Amino acid sequence: MTAHPPIRGIDTHAHIFRPDLPMAAGRRYSPAYAAELSDWFALQDKAGFSHGVLIQPSFLGTDNSLIEAALRAHPQRLRAVAVVDPGVTAEELDRLGALGFVGARLNLVGRDLEDYGAAAWQYFFRRLASRRWQVEIQRRFDDLAEVVPAIADSGVTVVIDHFGLPQGGIDPAIRRHADFLDVLRRTPAVWVKLSAPYRAGLTPDLAARSLDLLRAACGGSHRFVWGSDWPHTQHEAETGYAAEVSRLHALIPDPAERAQILVRNPATLFQFD
Repeated sequence: MTAHPPIRGIDTHAHIFRPDLPMAAGRRYSPAYAAELSDWFALQDKAGFSHGVLIQPSFLGTDNSLIEAALRAHPQRLRAVAVVDPGVTAEELDRLGALGFVGARLNLVGRDLEDYGAAAWQYFFRRLASRRWQVEIQRRFDDLAEVVPAIADSGVTVVIDHFGLPQGGIDPAIRRHADFLDVLRRTPAVWVKLSAPYRAGLTPDLAARSLDLLRAACGGSHRFVWGSDWPHTQHEAETGYAAEVSRLHALIPDPAERAQILVRNPATLFQFD
């Protein structure tokens, strides 16, 4: 029996791609360079991380084959979140799950919101929940109270990308921000990914204040995970892997809390354990 390597840290948000791959219609971004798995592994190794989660980039649509190949090559080190059509067959979900996919991504940035309480969506979410998959959501903080409750009502675990994209920081004086903080208080199946503060214009101080509010709403740090957002698409000039790791250490200075966010929480959420 092959021994599983000890988990020293899990980067829960990174992308791999090549510019020659078929791109999804209507995409908001097209990469002009390749983000290779080996490059990400080298950065992880240098930072002392042992495991990672690959997130299907929206511009590749529902063709998850590049990540599938990575999972086949590194079944212990990797898990992944796919982009799938809500009408995906049970057989395809089972095939992806056997490879190491543990979630489906809904990138709702720039899209019209739908009725996620509708029967077709609820059926999709329940099928994910029955497989212990998560739904990962990217949408601005202002809209999350409108989106998340109906999805969570299906019984599926919900993961909020990038602090929830609170442009300029979370402000409980803003009604919609307060509403989502209340959703977090009432809904233990909603997790938050502490990643890509630059996508919401979060300075270190704004990120720290936002984290304090998220921690209070969640009743602790047990629903937080961290991701590098490598290779930081459209923000490559302003940050890098080492810089994001440094920001994490500054944001979470307590080693015990950092270990919870880097090891114990993501091991459970992404089924490494």
